[in-house]
Amino acid sequence: MPPSTDDVTSEVSQSAGGESAEHTGAPGSPGAGTNATSASDAGSLESRDPGILGLCWGAAATALSVLYTAILGCAAAVAATFGWSHAVTQISRLWGRVILNTCGVKVTIEGVEHLAGQGACVIVSNHQSFFDIFAICALLPGEPRFIAKQELGKIPVIGYTMRRGGHVMIDRAQGGQAIRRAVKISREGFSLVVFAEGTRFSDNRVHPFNDGAAWLAIASGQKCVPMAVSGTASFFPRGARIARPGRHMRIDIGTPIDTAGMRSADREPLTRELEARVRALFRTRV
Repeated sequence: MPPSTDDVTSEVSQSAGGESAEHTGAPGSPGAGTNATSASDAGSLESRDPGILGLCWGAAATALSVLYTAILGCAAAVAATFGWSHAVTQISRLWGRVILNTCGVKVTIEGVEHLAGQGACVIVSNHQSFFDIFAICALLPGEPRFIAKQELGKIPVIGYTMRRGGHVMIDRAQGGQAIRRAVKISREGFSLVVFAEGTRFSDNRVHPFNDGAAWLAIASGQKCVPMAVSGTASFFPRGARIARPGRHMRIDIGTPIDTAGMRSADREPLTRELEARVRALFRTRV
């Protein structure tokens, strides 16, 4: 039978935490479809010295990104207050683009055709850096909304905008309320992005997935789309205060998995299938 909303909330709270814009390699090239991280791969994340000019650029770009967030966050909050969800999407897209451009981040996105005409779906991804979010907001088609930890809801302006703008804050104490909201939002035509590892990892690896994304997809009846983000840990890892500008990242989108007819017992095999597909799409070198 389909999972209950209380069960789904418990699991999703652990997870919240083709065609290319620029073709720079195909699956099977070095670093594609592997989760093994050699010493040279791990070391390459830190080996490139930005120099004085790079440090100055990074500091200025980071400061400007904070300024953009404050200004556009307020604009999005106003739009969210009046229920202008499409305006929130456009402001979020602008926010992501100006940060990427200011930091000189070059993004290769492949597999966009898997989202074309797809409608609402559950996009299941790994998570390395805040730049994953900027790129998703800027470049993914449609109107994606995030499944996020409740802690983000406590940030002034940002938390308010996320709640009112259609994003879902997961809180175990809310019981099934958050999942019912997520299902409602998906049925309104918004795709939901779930970082299935539960938090950011900056060690250039894909970590085991929690099964919250699978539960959510089964409960909502939406297709799952695996997606891998690669390269962002090299220029803004967890704990960093200044971005390393002028770098390159990738987003690789896989083929959708239909959840029609699936039941709660299918969540574990679906989770392992999603994890395997994301690992296959992930690049240790970008």
